[in-house]
Amino acid sequence: MSDQEDFEEPEIETLPLDAWHRRKGARMVPFAGYHMPIQFEGIVAEHNWTRNQAGLFDVSHMGQLMVTGDNAAEELEKLLPGAIASLKPGKVRYSLLVDEDGGILDDLMVTNATPWIEGDEEQGTEGHWGEPAYYLVVNGATKWDDIGHLREHLDDAVTLTHMDDQALVALQGPNAATALNRVMRNVIDDMVFMESVTHDFGEWPLRITRSGYTGEDGFEISVPAEFAEALADRLCAEIEVRPIGLGARDSLRLEAGLPLYGHDITTETDPVSADLGFALTRKRREEGGWMGHEKVMKVLADGPAQKRVGLAIEGRMPAREGALIYSGDKQVGRVTSGGFSPTLERPIAMGYVDAALTEEGTDLEVEVRNKRLPAKVAKLPFVPHRYHRGK
Repeated sequence: MSDQEDFEEPEIETLPLDAWHRRKGARMVPFAGYHMPIQFEGIVAEHNWTRNQAGLFDVSHMGQLMVTGDNAAEELEKLLPGAIASLKPGKVRYSLLVDEDGGILDDLMVTNATPWIEGDEEQGTEGHWGEPAYYLVVNGATKWDDIGHLREHLDDAVTLTHMDDQALVALQGPNAATALNRVMRNVIDDMVFMESVTHDFGEWPLRITRSGYTGEDGFEISVPAEFAEALADRLCAEIEVRPIGLGARDSLRLEAGLPLYGHDITTETDPVSADLGFALTRKRREEGGWMGHEKVMKVLADGPAQKRVGLAIEGRMPAREGALIYSGDKQVGRVTSGGFSPTLERPIAMGYVDAALTEEGTDLEVEVRNKRLPAKVAKLPFVPHRYHRGK
C-alpha cells in the first residue's frame, strides 16, 4: 500500500499470530485495534523469565512504515527533532513526532534502511547505495494518525509505504542473542544496540534490529505475515525462549523507566517535560526547521513546569495511572504509569511532578484508595538497562 491510496482505520482485527497465541493458551484482550495476548502462564512468571532468559513478544500491532525518495531524510527532519540526514545505513535512532505546539504526537524508531546494491563484474559496475529509504516503527494506537500526519506534511516526491503485510516480533532478554545466534548463525554476532540488518532466513526475508522496549538486550524482527507462525515456532523451539504477553511487556518497560505513549507521553506533554531531551539532537536544537521547534526550545530555555520522574512507593500497594501526588497538603502531580515491580518486589511508578520537586530522594505522597502512601522521587531506570553496546 503506497501513499497514493487511502488509509482507513480498521475495526478490531486479528494479528498474523492470533491463532498461534490461542493454541499456546493465551488470554486475549482488545488493544490498539487488535486482539492481543495479555498473558500465557502468568504476568509475573513471564516477566521473570524475560529478565533471566528470553521472551518472545508479538508486537505486530505496531505500524511499520517505509519512507523513500532522494529527499526522504530532509523531509523527515521537518517533522522529527532528531538528526536523520546524518544517520548511517543500518543505524537506528529513537525520535519523536512533535506537533506545532510542541506536544508529542508519538515516539518512534527510525532506521536508515537504504539498500546496498552489489556491483556486477561482468557488467563492469561497482557497488553503490540505492534510493534513500527510512524504516519507521510507530505505536499501534497512533499509527493511523501518524500515517495521516506524515502524508499531510511530507513532500509529494517522497513515498510513504505502510508495510501492513509484515508481522513484527520482539525477542528480549539476556539469552536472546544466544538463542538467535543458534537459529541464525553469523547474522547478529557483530550487531550492537540500535543497529539493523536484513537477512534471508531460508525463504523468509527478515529485518533484524537490535532494540526493544524491556530494558534488556534483544531484537525486533520484521517478517512477512505469512511466515510469522513458522518463525515464532522456530524461535520458541529454543530452550531459552517462551511466548510472553502484553502484561509482562508493560511491567518490564516500567522497570526500565520507558514511557508509554498515551499514558506517560501525549500531545499534552513536550519532550523536555517528558525527560526525553536526548531525542533532541544538539545541532537540530540550534538549527531548528522542525515542527514545534520554537515551542520546545522555549520550554528548554525557561524550564518545564512539571517533569516526568520515577517514584518508589513504600509498602506493598501499587499506585495506578491517575493517582494524585502530594507534597504536604498540596497536589503537585499525577501518576501516569504504576504497578508492582516483580524484580524489585515493591511498588514503583512514573508520573509528573512540579519541577522544584524532581530531585532524587524528594519526599512525596501518593493517594491510593483514599490513603496517602509515602513515596520518594527515584532515579530512572528502576532496573538498569542491559543493552548490548559492544566491547
